[in-house]
Amino acid sequence: MKIAVAGTGYVGLSVALLLSQHNEVHALDIVPHKVEMLNEGKSPIVDTEITAFLDGNTSGERPLDFRATLDPQQAYTGADYAVVATPTNYDAQRNYFDTSSVEAAISAIRQYNPNAWIVIKSTIPVGYTQQLRDRLGDRRILFSPEFLREGHALYDNLHPSRIVAGAPQDDAEAVEAARTFVQLLAAGAAPEEATRVNPDGSTGIPELVVGPTEAEAIKLFANTYLALRVAYFNELDTYAESRDLNTREIIRGVCLDPRIRDNYNNPSFGYGGYCLPKDTKQLLANYDKVPQNLIEAIVESNRTRKEFIASEIEERLEGIQNPVVGVYRLTMKAGSDNFRQSAVQGVMKRIKARGITVVVYEPTLADPTFFGSEVTHDLAAFKAKCDVIIANRWNADLTDVADKVYTRDLFRRD
Repeated sequence: MKIAVAGTGYVGLSVALLLSQHNEVHALDIVPHKVEMLNEGKSPIVDTEITAFLDGNTSGERPLDFRATLDPQQAYTGADYAVVATPTNYDAQRNYFDTSSVEAAISAIRQYNPNAWIVIKSTIPVGYTQQLRDRLGDRRILFSPEFLREGHALYDNLHPSRIVAGAPQDDAEAVEAARTFVQLLAAGAAPEEATRVNPDGSTGIPELVVGPTEAEAIKLFANTYLALRVAYFNELDTYAESRDLNTREIIRGVCLDPRIRDNYNNPSFGYGGYCLPKDTKQLLANYDKVPQNLIEAIVESNRTRKEFIASEIEERLEGIQNPVVGVYRLTMKAGSDNFRQSAVQGVMKRIKARGITVVVYEPTLADPTFFGSEVTHDLAAFKAKCDVIIANRWNADLTDVADKVYTRDLFRRD
């Protein structure tokens, strides 16, 4: 089967490589350098499994039917499925997702292929797929949410918690196409996933084909619950810090409850990254005229946490003349090169607003400044220059200056 994938970010690239194990896959991007890298077997993003797949394909150890291209005609002509994995950033001013890249991709697909089943993987508002089908008069548009972590995107495709696709339940052909796509993803998963035992006693990968609007809601509500977990344990940490209590002991005692457990309980500067901030805000926007309290509280809690962190850092600087705060890495997670909407940026902006000088250590950033602050790649000079170093996640690089470091990474993990 021929499959086209529009977009080679961590979602599109991981899906493309997964499917290329058993299908002919053409991955389309608009950036020549990325396409060149991929065709040379190099990953443009930091992801262990993606790098291993590309290395294995180049060496012949893992033969994949995969190619990257700049040519939409080559990618889309003759494709049975076209996956759209383009970015949909949240526009805070207009309170909606910018879905223009999705619609541009669909327009290009239809220019070269009127019959392909289009599967949207981009994050979109609840109800968008059905509205698009109706507005375009195109019933061959489906939705399939992704549940991937940055830095582990291909791993999460190889070991999926579940596979979900959305199609109108009164359209038998669309439902069958959605089932086929789910099976294509399942076929690419690691072999041991076929016999795994799930918490409910079932075996194999749970597969759901639901309505497209229900599938969109699954995505946004799942990410908002994860944001709730992060916000909850951050507020627990704020309370413990303010009362001079041992946060680690409190969290351990709380999470020994089997109904709560250890997931997403490591304090941080706030939830961030590419998905949680925009998904929570989009879900809140979707609640227009629907009663709610909790969703808004989650969004507000994240802002409050950053204010608290900034105040804690400012207290540490009391008595220091012309203090300098160092930001160790802009990335949200260890093992990632992505710092879109990372929580540390929100803290950094609040510190700068207090008139405090900030220096950033970020080896992946080529620009000499970031939001008006100096960027350095010299770790030793960075350590020497800074009075306090803030790190959303601890790194052994900071061991020799541990007394300068402010972090809430209590468990040394994401």
